[in-house]
Amino acid sequence: MAGYIMTLKTVESLENYASNGVYSTIISLPRGHWLGHHEGTFADFATMKQGDNIYFFKDRKIYGIGELININDDCKFLNYPNANIPQKFDYKYLEDNLLWDEGEVSANQRWLCVFKPSPFFFKKGIDMDEALSSYPSKFRNLRAFWKLSFIKIDEEENQALKDVILKNNQDSLLNNNDVFLSEYGTYHLEVEKKTHKMDDKYKFQLNQLLSSSADGSKLKHEMALEASLLFQLSNNHRDTVDIFGSWDYLSHQVIASPFKPIDYMDKMDIFGYSFIEGYTPTISKYLVIELKKDSSNVEDVDQLLKYVDWVNDEYAHGDYLMINSFLVASDFNEDVINYAKENGIRKYTIGRRPAKSEEWANIKLVRYSYNKDSNLVDFEVVY
Repeated sequence: MAGYIMTLKTVESLENYASNGVYSTIISLPRGHWLGHHEGTFADFATMKQGDNIYFFKDRKIYGIGELININDDCKFLNYPNANIPQKFDYKYLEDNLLWDEGEVSANQRWLCVFKPSPFFFKKGIDMDEALSSYPSKFRNLRAFWKLSFIKIDEEENQALKDVILKNNQDSLLNNNDVFLSEYGTYHLEVEKKTHKMDDKYKFQLNQLLSSSADGSKLKHEMALEASLLFQLSNNHRDTVDIFGSWDYLSHQVIASPFKPIDYMDKMDIFGYSFIEGYTPTISKYLVIELKKDSSNVEDVDQLLKYVDWVNDEYAHGDYLMINSFLVASDFNEDVINYAKENGIRKYTIGRRPAKSEEWANIKLVRYSYNKDSNLVDFEVVY
């Protein structure tokens, strides 16, 4: 399973969230429309699913371990009705409708997730340097945790983080001491009551989020396009899955360059992988998607292929056939289509005895358009 590491400002917040089994990000006030960082936070929540782990980060230390669980079929919710509308809400009018109430700040806690201790939230946090040095080859995204409310880590990185936390808390595992007490069942029962037969009031969905970023059939922000595609894939939207496939792990803004100053790192818009059915965690294939809110150009094809080569080296270890790649844009001219046909090819050799020459050409160009009737994004393969 994947893992999520949430940044906290106070120890009191850590105790509060661990005790109640809930987390909600405090976001900045939207001013009539959502900005890219708001949509990015929504995108992070969109890929959460039952069984994923959750950790908290405070003063260089990581605390865990929690596990996301479903209440009425989901582990994430709107904190109050109409929370996806990008306007200021007055706390005193929301108070009775909040799923999670931390006082005045709750008006800017739009989305939340619920979890249980797994097995505990230990009071002994693990220093970031200690975590990174414990399994140096396993950590990719954790090394780039910078200026973010939280990050997502993949299955391999998540297991490495769990291992170092458990190894450093073996006495607590045996004696159940030095752990944060949790009464999550009490709070979760309240969530269950409010969200049962909820008429979608608290359902985590795209309504009103995309319309804020819509400009006719296009979207104003690429992050809105990321959020919509991740949401539709995570919710097995049939037409979307028919084009892009079904994936066990999905994330966005994943590092795709050697380590260097964070602001200069290349990041894949969307990255994912799927397992061989029935043989988790053996990975069958990888997903790479480059997104453009406007019309595409030939440089975008080169950018996508750069990420394909990175995934081949870092993840697929020379087997390009494991990689599925997509360039998504509002439109494509003939020059871009022809360029992708001519340059979207990789010739390589795989195997040892015998070695085999193979050719990879698994690049697809996909046109997107915002559908105001469904409040979703439609996709169409053009090549």
